[in-house]
Amino acid sequence: MNVYGRACVADLLSDFIVYRNLVPLDSGLPGLPQLRVRLRLRRDYVPRKTTPEYAQVVVKILTAAQRRVHLPPLTRLVYIGDTRVNDGTAFFNLCRAGDWPGMAFICAEDSNPARLEVVEEEAGTLVFSNRWGGIDEFEERCARRGVPIGSGTAVVVDLDKTLLGARGRNDHVIDRVRVEAMRTTLAGVLGDGFSAAAFAADYAALNRQEYHAFTTDNQDYLAYICLILRTGIISRGELIAAVRAGRMRVITDLLAYVDARAGDLPTAARAVHAQVSEAVARGDPTPFTEFRRAEFRATVEHMGQMDDSASAAELLREEIVITHEIMTAAARWRDRGALVFGLSDKPDEASLPAPECSDPPVHRVVTHVVGG
Repeated sequence: MNVYGRACVADLLSDFIVYRNLVPLDSGLPGLPQLRVRLRLRRDYVPRKTTPEYAQVVVKILTAAQRRVHLPPLTRLVYIGDTRVNDGTAFFNLCRAGDWPGMAFICAEDSNPARLEVVEEEAGTLVFSNRWGGIDEFEERCARRGVPIGSGTAVVVDLDKTLLGARGRNDHVIDRVRVEAMRTTLAGVLGDGFSAAAFAADYAALNRQEYHAFTTDNQDYLAYICLILRTGIISRGELIAAVRAGRMRVITDLLAYVDARAGDLPTAARAVHAQVSEAVARGDPTPFTEFRRAEFRATVEHMGQMDDSASAAELLREEIVITHEIMTAAARWRDRGALVFGLSDKPDEASLPAPECSDPPVHRVVTHVVGG
């Protein structure tokens, strides 16, 4: 691994980025609020990344971005991500929504011998790699399969654990930052009643695929659940037993359970419960705002903070860095006339500063660039 100086995500994407709320950072582009009526989406519905409706919104945004910068019409899609299911599903949905042929590069780096796995589906072609450096061979395969990356190509780059904090290489820092933010938030709410060790045990037990049907793998829900467990309203064992028995199938079941006992909650925890309940009721997928604001602050604190004399290994261990291979490939494609756009299912509250905060947004924080 080598260090390639410093940069920020905006050097590649400018404000051509959309986070979970589906409102582009570039104010000249339409977002979900403007597209609801046209796409016949209900007022309180915020589509998640793997839904067809999400893809429909993103395709409209991409088309508007292409027109905004006076590029030729988009005729094909290239997608860069890090997860087989979420990114693979999002890719196929985008191909269908745009009626585009496409190819996707999905990487999770490991210590096994380098390999590429190609999966062809009617909606598009997935190329799985265990090396981020495999992006160059992927580009060659795109050309051979009639999906050249240049003018007329929409290049969608996943941000979290792809362009920033590459999976298998640097993603552990993103995870650590999120848990630190959760721990800090719960400690602030519970005060002397908070136990770091008990929180760690709760989080480790519930942050598992076995419980995704209940948590929907939503970290806001997990933060709320961990908070409630530490109040003593329900124990971890009781909750897990209820989930396994089907007595608590979704997060609203737990909210209702706590509602009936809200008078027994500490004052600050009661306020958080009320906030989360109200947000979930209106369809907000990011109901624990205080936690996500703490995640934003912790993320910024872990970007670019180390000295330039630090080694690549030290940076990968302690800092959220930009993935050199993806940064350089996407910049090359942009220079050939492709539309390069950043996509993230991360909450806006964890990516953009609160009005009273002087920090820059995450995509404009300068950090180190590391890669092979």
